[in-house]
This record gives sequence, C-alpha cells and structure tokens, in this order.
Amino acid sequence: MTDESWRSPLPTPAEMAAWDRAAIEDFGIPARVLMENAAREALAALMEAHGPLTGKSALVLAGPGNNGGDAFALARLLDGQGADVFVLHTRPRKQYRGETRANLLLAARLGLSLELGAPGQTLPEADIVVDGLLGTGFSGPLKPAMLHLVREINRLGRRAFVFSLDIPSGMDGLDGTPRPEAVRAHATVTFQVAKTGLLHPGAGEWTGRLLVRDIGIPRQVRDATPTRQWLLAPGVLDLLPRPEPTMHKGAAGHVLVLGGSEGLTGAPLLASLGALRGGAGLVTLGSPTGLADAARAGFPEVMALPLGHGRSWDQDLAENLDARCFDAVVLGPGLGRSDGAGRFVQTLLRRRLPPLVLDADALFFLARDPETAALVPEGSVLTPHPGEAARLLGTDTAAVQADRSAAARELARRFRAVALLKGAGSLIASPDGDLHLCPVAAPCLATGGSGDVLAGLLGSLLARGLDPLRSTCLAVYWHGSGGTMLDSLYPARGCLAREIADILPEVHKERPC
Repeated sequence: MTDESWRSPLPTPAEMAAWDRAAIEDFGIPARVLMENAAREALAALMEAHGPLTGKSALVLAGPGNNGGDAFALARLLDGQGADVFVLHTRPRKQYRGETRANLLLAARLGLSLELGAPGQTLPEADIVVDGLLGTGFSGPLKPAMLHLVREINRLGRRAFVFSLDIPSGMDGLDGTPRPEAVRAHATVTFQVAKTGLLHPGAGEWTGRLLVRDIGIPRQVRDATPTRQWLLAPGVLDLLPRPEPTMHKGAAGHVLVLGGSEGLTGAPLLASLGALRGGAGLVTLGSPTGLADAARAGFPEVMALPLGHGRSWDQDLAENLDARCFDAVVLGPGLGRSDGAGRFVQTLLRRRLPPLVLDADALFFLARDPETAALVPEGSVLTPHPGEAARLLGTDTAAVQADRSAAARELARRFRAVALLKGAGSLIASPDGDLHLCPVAAPCLATGGSGDVLAGLLGSLLARGLDPLRSTCLAVYWHGSGGTMLDSLYPARGCLAREIADILPEVHKERPC
C-alpha cells in the first residue's frame, strides 16, 4: 500500500493547537469559522448519540477558553432545535475575548438564558448537560472551583445525558488520566481527529462514546506539520500481501522459532502455530534434541530442528546453526533463563541473521547482560510486556505504565529496533521516534500463550517480506481483531491460546481476493 489508509494522525494537544494556528494564520481561515464548524459538528454528534432535541432541557457549561466558545455556539444551535437552553459561564462576560466573546454576545442577543456561575453552587437538573468547561490544552490538577463543577456534572449524569466537547473536562489531553477527577461523559465529540489522551487505555471510562468530527483543518496543514503519533486503522489489515494463484510454500516464507526448555515446550509450539495461521509457508521449531518431540507435541505441520545432543541450551547449539536459510527468526518463547540459554542467545546474535523477533526469555538476557543487548541487529523487533520493558529500561513496571509512550520510544531508540509494548492499547515505536497505537483490545487475549502466538504471527509477516514497522503494526491489529472475535464466542473468557492462532485466518474472511 502506498496510501495512509492504514493509519490516521493522533496529535498531542500541542500539535493540534499548532494545526489550528496554521489554519488561521497561514491559510486565512477565520477562527470564528472553525468554531462555527465545531459547533455544527457537535450538534450533529449530539443528535446521533442522544436523539431528537426538541423539548429537551439543556444545561450548557461554558469554560473560560475556546472550549467555552464552542459551548456558546452550540447553545445557540440547540435553541434552534427547539431545546430549552440554560447557559452557565465560568467568567464574567467582559473577560471573554475574540470568537468566544462573539458567540457569547450572539447567544445573548438571541435571548438565551446566560448566568455567571457562583462558587460552590448546585447545578440545576436537565435532560442534557453539555460539558464545555476545559479543552485538550488543560493540564492539571483541577482548581477547586472547576473540580466542584466536574463533580456536579457527574452528579447530574446519574439521570442526565452528559455530552463533552473535545474532551471530558478534567482529563489530561496528553495521557488520558483524570487530574484528579474528570467528567464521566456518555458521549464526547472531538474535533478533526482524536487526540492522544482520548485513546489511552481506560479513557473510555470518561469519554463514553467517542465521535470524531472534521471541522475543516486543511490537509496541507496536516501534511506540513505531521504528528509523531498514529492510530492504527482497519486498513492496516490490507497491508497483508495478497496470495498469488501460483504461489508455493517457499514463496510464503519460512519461519524458524527457537525456544523451549524443561516445562516450557508449549510456548514455541504456540508461536509456530501463530506463524502457520499467519500464512507462513513453512515453520521450523528449533530446540534441544531431547525436547524436540515434546515441543512439536504431535503437530505434523510444524517441522522440527533438533539442536545438539541433550535437553539444554548452550553456545555450541548456536555455533552449529545456520539461520540464513530461513526468512525470519523468532527467538525466545519458552527458552528458559539458564546460563546456557544466555550463552546461546549471545552467540546467535553474533551471527548473520534474517529479520528477527526477540520475545519472552530472549528479552530477559538483553536486560541482564549489556554485552548481549549491544548485539541486537538493527531493524529487529522487540515484544516486551510492561514487566519485561521495565527490566530492559532499568526501572519498574509502575513507571513504564505511567508513561507508556516514553517507555516504548526509549526501547526503540536504545536498541535501534521496532519496540512493541504490549497490553491494552499496545504501542509500536520505531527508532525515529514515531509511535503507533492499536485501539483494539480484547479480554480474551489476556491468557497464557497469547504473546507467543503474536510473536509467531509477527515472524510470519517478516518472512513474507514486510518491513519491521508495518509487520508489527499489522500483527498487533490482526491479533487484537482475532481476540475481539473470540470475545463474542467466549463472553466470560475461557478461550485457549491456540484458539487465538486458529481464528487468525477468520479475521480476513471478508477481505476480497
């Protein structure tokens, strides 16, 4: 694919503000036009999420900035739809400026009920509450007066329909966390594109239904100042190469999975099944000779590569292994953490290798030994969960989870590799600093062996010639989509990891040939 249909920009609040300025200052689009566009799109989104507005009572809260201007403009449009509108603004009228003041004055001329809010006041009941207090530029903590209003909105939300403009007030637009509380909206309309915080794991608790509406920021503005964050879109599935009618197994890639140890032979098998279900033509499982039969577990589709003569790993197994005849290598599932396994990993990394996925126990040795870490080939893919990422970065899991974006970027920079930080809202970072967020999350994926299947799936895509970044983005979205399908089959969970592998082809069932 040459277009960008597989991803969409995911700007930070600062980047979105820069787009707004460029549209106004460089292209001459009046700020009032953008605000009017936002209000009209907000009205359409509210009608979609709530239904007819005629005869409904609407409490509109207008904050001190441009978000308040959107609220004033929306209040006028709500009045035009036959709603009974009451506007509460948080600063004296004379203190509003620019297009926000213009929309305030227009609402007043039309006879809308406008009132300056009093500290600590109890908000009146309404059918609809419009939250226009704070925009994406907010960074906390909330001041006491605003915190009180947020709590009042949430109180009303037990009966009223709460609708937030651009972002629920109190939510940090960068990381999606409440500071310390946020409006719990039933629906949120955000303008032009979603911002980073709105799509962070757990943000849906505050945003409710998220509706993205275009307000007319020119494409040229977005192209001139591209974001460093991207949201994966369903079109990422179209990155998968289409099979040719005349293709043979050798043309579909040969994946080598290296792993398995006493008690951990299932992990490399699951990775092998992930690779096969991902479309690899051939998959070979390499493990110590004494474990080779157990690792295959009777799956004839998986070829065995017995290494050495015993049941444990050591450097001589790598010295006698020529990985160049394979198209991709997945290293680590079930490898174990013995000293011999560490020597195997270090020796293997000194050799010439095809595209490489470093997973599970292979990451343990990168974290333990700086000399091994320095051998990671440029362009490899690392697939840590938060605990593994913490070891690799010399920190703790809480610190990784507190700023997942920074952690993923630092891993990619440090190892000159694509870094996949797994978990709800998986992040894919490239060494140049670009970051991709996968919006697909599924409870059924939270089971032992799920990551092994993902590693094998990723290996199959590398073996078919996709570059590391696109391979990782596609694998994560595909794996997540399979988990979503399993959620419908197992609503109370309970699926097996191999069923994640088995459902992967189903994700593409509706894809035209």
